[in-house]
Amino acid sequence: LGTGGGTLMKVVKKGTDKEDAREESIPFFVTLTVYFSYAVLILFGYLRDIGRKLLPESWLPKRALSKEVAREGYGPLLEDFDDFYTRRLYRRIRDCWNRPIASAPGPWVDVMERHSDDYNVTLNVTGTTKRCLNLASYNYLGFADPKAKWNKDVVQSAEKFGPAMGSARAEVGTTFVHRELERCIAEYVGKPAALTLGMGFATNAFMISAFCGKGDLLISDSLNHASIVVGARASGSKITVFKHNDAEDLERVIRRAIIDGQPKTHRPWRKIVIIVEGLYSMEGEICCLKEIVEIKKKYKCYLYVDEAHSIGALGENGRGVCEYFGVDPADVDVLMGTFTKSFGSVGGYIASSEEVVKYLRCRTPGYLYATAMAPPCAQQALTALRIILGEDGTDMGRKKIAQLRSNSMLFRKRLKEMGCLVLGDDDSPIIPVMLYAPAKMPMFSRHSLERNLAVVVVGFPATPLLEARVRFCLSAGHTTEDLEHALKQVEEVVDICALRYMGKPKNEIAA
Repeated sequence: LGTGGGTLMKVVKKGTDKEDAREESIPFFVTLTVYFSYAVLILFGYLRDIGRKLLPESWLPKRALSKEVAREGYGPLLEDFDDFYTRRLYRRIRDCWNRPIASAPGPWVDVMERHSDDYNVTLNVTGTTKRCLNLASYNYLGFADPKAKWNKDVVQSAEKFGPAMGSARAEVGTTFVHRELERCIAEYVGKPAALTLGMGFATNAFMISAFCGKGDLLISDSLNHASIVVGARASGSKITVFKHNDAEDLERVIRRAIIDGQPKTHRPWRKIVIIVEGLYSMEGEICCLKEIVEIKKKYKCYLYVDEAHSIGALGENGRGVCEYFGVDPADVDVLMGTFTKSFGSVGGYIASSEEVVKYLRCRTPGYLYATAMAPPCAQQALTALRIILGEDGTDMGRKKIAQLRSNSMLFRKRLKEMGCLVLGDDDSPIIPVMLYAPAKMPMFSRHSLERNLAVVVVGFPATPLLEARVRFCLSAGHTTEDLEHALKQVEEVVDICALRYMGKPKNEIAA
C-alpha cells in the first residue's frame, strides 16, 4: 500500500519486471471521506466526554463509558488517547470482534450470538448459535476437523502421556513425540535440526533474543509481525527497518549500516541479521525471497525467515516459501514456523544447523523454563505433517495443498472481477480487501454475519488508521460449492458497502 493515506495501490504480478508494475489510483474523494469520518467520530467523542463532566449525573445514561480516574497518588494506568479510542471508537463496534464459537473451527463454524443492552459495554450470549461458513480461521489445510480419522492418534497420545507435561523441555517435558516432531519438521523444511516450543508467538519472542544481542544489527521488514518486534526489542540489538518487501531499500539500508558501523564508536557490527516473513498475514503478500537471498550473500548477512503463514500453504509440496521460489533452504540461516495454521495444532519451531539448535537448547527461556507443548498437540502436528509428506500411504496431503491453491485463486479472481481492491499475491490463501472507511468495518462484518459468513475485519491499531480491511482466509476444507455460495453473499455486501473501488465488472459496463 502506497503513500497518501492509502490512496495508491501498487500491484506487482509474479514473474513481471518492476517496470511493468501496474499502479491503481484510489479516488481522492475516498481518502477525504475517511479522514472526515474519523474527524467526526473523534470530535463527537470529545464532546461526549466534556458533556459527562459538565452535565448532572442524573441526566446521563448509566453505562461504564467514563474516563478512567486514577487513584490518589497513582499515575493513570491507561494512556489517554488509547483509553479514549477504546471507549469512543472501538466500543461502538466491538461486537464485530471476539465472537465466541461453539464448535471446532472447520470449514463451517457455529458462532454464538450476542446481545448488548448498554451500547456494547457488555455483550451477553443469547444461547443461540448461527451456522456460518468459516472465512476467518487460519485452517489452511483443513486439519482442524474434529471428525477426521487422524484424531485417533491424538487421543492415543493423550491416553499415554496425559493432557499436559507440567514441565519445561529441559527438565522432564520431552517425550518421544516431541523428538519425532522435531526430526520430521527439520526434514520437511530441509534443515539438519529443529527445536519446538509450545507457543508460536513465543518462538519469535524468545529465539531472536537468544542469538542476537548488543553489537548486533537487526534489519526488519517494516510490516513484520508483533512477535518479531517483541523478540528484536528484547535482544538489546540495534534495530532498523526497510520498506515493506522492497529489496532495493533493504540493500540501501545494509550499505548505510556497514558504512556507518555501530552508533558512537563506528565499530563494525558483530553480525547483521535480516528478518522477514514468508507470507505477510495482513497484506497476503509473499516475500521477495530470491532477491533478499542475493543481497544476504552479497553483504555476508544472516537471514531469518518467519514461515508462520507460508509453511504448508506455499510450494508444490507445502514446504514453504523456499520451495515456492526454488531457493535452497541452506541459503536461509534460520527458518521459523508455527503449527497453528496449516497443522491444526499449537506451538512453533526453529529449524537451522545442528550447532544453532544445540545452542538454543541451552540458551532460550522458551526451552529452559516454559512448559513444554502438550503431547496431544505435538501428536496432532506430527500426524498432519506425516499426512502432508504422504507417510500415511495416501495422497491426501498433496490433494489438500492443491485444493488450497485452487480455492485461493478462484476466490481472489472473483473478488477482483467484482471491482474490489484486493491485496496480495495470487497464490496466497490470505485475501485482504480494502474497506478504508471506519463505518464500513461494522457494516461489512454485521451484514456478512446476517448472511451466515464468518469474516474478520481489521482496523487500527492492527493496520494503519486509514487502511481498514476485511481479511478472508481460505482453507482446503472449503468446497467449490462453499465458495460459490460465499461469493454470492459477499457480492451483496460489497454493493451495500460500496466497495467497488476498482470500478464495476466488465459485464455490467457492457450491459
